[in-house]
Amino acid sequence: MSRIYFFLVTIVAISAGCWSQQEVVSNLMIDAGTNIDTDTDADTDADTDTDLIVCNQGEYSGDLTIETQSDIATLAGYVSISGDLYFKCPSCTDLSELICLTSVGGNLYVRENGALTNLNGLGALTMVNGNSTISENDAFTTLNGLGALTSVGGALRVSKNHALTSLDGLSALTTVGSALVVTQNYTLTNLDGLGTLTSVGWFFLITENPALTNLDGLSALATVGGTSPGSDSIGSNFTISTNPALTNIDGLGALTSVGGSLWITDNDALNKLDGLNSLIWLGGGLKVSNNATLTSLDGMSALNSIALYMDIYHNAALPDCEACDLLDQLTSSTTDFDVHDNLDDSCTPVPTNCP
Repeated sequence: MSRIYFFLVTIVAISAGCWSQQEVVSNLMIDAGTNIDTDTDADTDADTDTDLIVCNQGEYSGDLTIETQSDIATLAGYVSISGDLYFKCPSCTDLSELICLTSVGGNLYVRENGALTNLNGLGALTMVNGNSTISENDAFTTLNGLGALTSVGGALRVSKNHALTSLDGLSALTTVGSALVVTQNYTLTNLDGLGTLTSVGWFFLITENPALTNLDGLSALATVGGTSPGSDSIGSNFTISTNPALTNIDGLGALTSVGGSLWITDNDALNKLDGLNSLIWLGGGLKVSNNATLTSLDGMSALNSIALYMDIYHNAALPDCEACDLLDQLTSSTTDFDVHDNLDDSCTPVPTNCP
């Protein structure tokens, strides 16, 4: 009866000129999943009016910490929150009362929610102005529920979600204003959910993900930490490290620049760098080390500028001549380079810059 009554009221309100078209659309944002019977009998009773969520509360002022399932109702009907939103609720299982929320003015923290299996309920969220941390949520297998999120103004950290196998829920994300960190997600096999990400404003870390096999999900990523040579590169590094199952980085085909340094280290299964064929310049340095099966640097064929240093060492299968050839192709580079303890071979002819 509550739905019928609501629609009758809507019709009367429109006829009387009390509601604008925008208000009608807002008031019809109802999640069918939350409009359920509260009794345990067969579905013969009417839904209760308290189950109807209307997006007419505007902005919630201040910060809010969710520690129990009942705390979630505090934000029901609100379209935004001005401060931080912190989920630390081991018993929470359902976020459906948050269907109206479109923006977080501060930071969004989702940490240590052991019973929560997904972020369904945050499907209207398009923007987080501050940082966003998704960490130590043991039941997460995907990030489904964040499908409308297009931007994070600060840093985004996804870490220590030990059942997480993909980032599919981030399919609309295009920019991260500060840092992006994906680390210690032990069952994460790919980054496919980041297919629309074009830029990371500061630094990007992909580290200690033992099941990660490729970076194909980063096919749209063009810049990390700066957009032109000479921009502020301090700390604007792109680090791919300690991912023992990573066999290739082909997904980085759109990457043209890194404002700071590019570090590719300790990836035991990585045998080529072909995905870096569009990379033109590095505002910092280049470090390639301890990649046991890496045999070639040919993938960096477009690289012409390294501002600070080039360190290539302890790559047991990589001929030293590969590093020397890379030095030869650079049109602008530092004289600070360190090439040692790779595969010792006889260069014929010896490249000009071979140390």
